[in-house]
Amino acid sequence: MHNNYYFLKQLSAALTPRLQNAELVECFSQNKNEVIFGFSGQEDLYIKASLSPSFCCLSFPNEFSRARRNSVDLFQVIIGKKVSDIKMYENERCFALIFEDDDHLLFKMHGNRSNIILFQNNDITEVFKKGLKNDFNLTLDELDRPLDQSKDNFIAENGDIKTLFPTFGPLIKDYLKNKSYQEKDIEEKWEIIQSVLKELNEGIFHLTELDESLQFSLLKLGDIKASYQNPIDAVTQFFIKYISEESARHIKKQLLGGLEKSIRQTEGYIKKTGDKLKGIENQQNYSQLADIIMANLHNIAPHSTETTLDNFYADYAPITIKLKRDLSPQKNAENYYRKAKNQAIEIKSLKKNISDKDDFLLELMMKKEEIEQTEDFRQLKSFVKDKNKEEEEKTSHKPFYQFKVNNYDVWVGKNAKNNDLLLQQYAYKEDLWLHAKDVTGSHVLIKHQAGKGFPNDVIEKAAQIAAYYSKRKTDTLCPVIVTPRKYVRKRKGDPAGMVAVDKEESVILVPPSNKV
Repeated sequence: MHNNYYFLKQLSAALTPRLQNAELVECFSQNKNEVIFGFSGQEDLYIKASLSPSFCCLSFPNEFSRARRNSVDLFQVIIGKKVSDIKMYENERCFALIFEDDDHLLFKMHGNRSNIILFQNNDITEVFKKGLKNDFNLTLDELDRPLDQSKDNFIAENGDIKTLFPTFGPLIKDYLKNKSYQEKDIEEKWEIIQSVLKELNEGIFHLTELDESLQFSLLKLGDIKASYQNPIDAVTQFFIKYISEESARHIKKQLLGGLEKSIRQTEGYIKKTGDKLKGIENQQNYSQLADIIMANLHNIAPHSTETTLDNFYADYAPITIKLKRDLSPQKNAENYYRKAKNQAIEIKSLKKNISDKDDFLLELMMKKEEIEQTEDFRQLKSFVKDKNKEEEEKTSHKPFYQFKVNNYDVWVGKNAKNNDLLLQQYAYKEDLWLHAKDVTGSHVLIKHQAGKGFPNDVIEKAAQIAAYYSKRKTDTLCPVIVTPRKYVRKRKGDPAGMVAVDKEESVILVPPSNKV
């Protein structure tokens, strides 16, 4: 109801003594959909008109510091002029500041179509939100809407509030609906309307919680958080609290969205890794196969590709074991012992990873619950700060720089040792590997995206980055190798950063650059 006719009527009345003979000394905008008016009189007054399509509201800060940059002057033709009066238009959500020379600065508070319009000699000379084309056709003489709201006319119209009280708005209509207005007889309807009008004009303004959001009301509705008798103070406090709560809701939504994504990813990892662990545990036990071979060396024919032996681990039931033809039975057993060792290591690693992810999932769930229960804006901001700090620490500890090229991740090794880590621990065979040809430099990876290829413009940009992070940084053009990661291998004994490229899929010439 902060843009309701009944409130604006009381607001304009309260502004009149404060603005009469006050001089408009500045008017500017430094944010989209926002205008600041500064007046100098017996006491300074600022009007802040926030006219975002999602939330339009006037507020009256005690002071306001203009930014040095990104601000633009508006309505300059009335700067230096004094306010002679304020006109509230009858049954309309508009009021005008009337300046010397009969200039009218109209505040049209029509919800998401709110605007500020300057009239000089009844002609429109400046409009703040030029996108509202219909506002260029407004005329001041047609804004007043006189309505016959007498009891006789009320009875004649059978208490039709749409005709008699078009300024009531959704909140008042809901209020009447809750009082079963339509079911009442005409006399009861009239009494209800008179009671509502009395409360609307009483001059008490409430900040109340309705439908889990803060609202401004002239009626006693919902969970009232605060009440005011001064409309200027009331709407200013409403604006501050509303913006704070909306910001808190936005931050909470972002935090919870990120946490829910992490929770889904972690749960997916735990399931996928658990399935993999079950698969490995259900495989044949390589250690037992090796034991069976060692117990039957004399029963295995040389150069066999398989053998069937008694499994003394399962009541001597026959078991067929695959063998490598070029290995002796003993070497085949050694091969199975080695697989058993690797299998045990992998099982241990998978169990540890699942345990770590279970702990991480619990941590995420606890953090989510904490954020869900937090309403304080500052506390939520601290969560954002902690989150950003964690991300910075993670990034700083990674062995590579990160770039984003048209929604593709491009990773660049920080030094020779980190090049090896990037290749061996962070790369997948589907990734695309790039490196400046025939000189030392960083390994560069374009991370693969499932079901997608690598666009030429992304490859070219990544190649420029690879050239920049190489000894050819100052060259005009640099040849860069481009090939899938699967064709790049680290040989035993090679120094840090050195690799062998089995297949150069292509070599492209690009200018070195790290600008994305």
